[in-house]
Amino acid sequence: MSKALSSFALVAVFTALLMALSLTVARHGYPYGVIGARRLDNIADAATFIPLAAVYFFSAMLMMILPIRAASIVLTHAADAIFWAVIVLFATIVGGLVARWAFGQSGMLSALLNWRFLFAVAIVGCHFVMNELRRNVLLRSLFFVIFAAATLACLFWSFTL
Repeated sequence: MSKALSSFALVAVFTALLMALSLTVARHGYPYGVIGARRLDNIADAATFIPLAAVYFFSAMLMMILPIRAASIVLTHAADAIFWAVIVLFATIVGGLVARWAFGQSGMLSALLNWRFLFAVAIVGCHFVMNELRRNVLLRSLFFVIFAAATLACLFWSFTL
């Protein structure tokens, strides 16, 4: 967990510094600053976490039913990669919004209240409790069904309000 937090913090700080550089360059009238800020803004969106959650929950569903060796392959080659992608994407969003807030765009932090960020929280939470779920047969069976439902919901439900 500490590795995830330190990675999150480092990526958020790097993104905030790059966004601050882009905003400073844009403030001085150079168009390159706007291009840089737009590129950082386009990297991640809250809606990006929905398809990532579908793939993660599918891999988690497979980890619940596969034998330990096959499940470890799914964990190391799919679930871990998606987990770190979510950490990086969310840190990028937070870093960019914090930099914009520091440059006087106070309404930007309200973008963190988007409910779609719950998908990122769900991926991170599931990743941290995955070992506990694998140890208990009843929990494996229950979470196989939960992960299957979550996978299908992330794939086929529109999630529009």
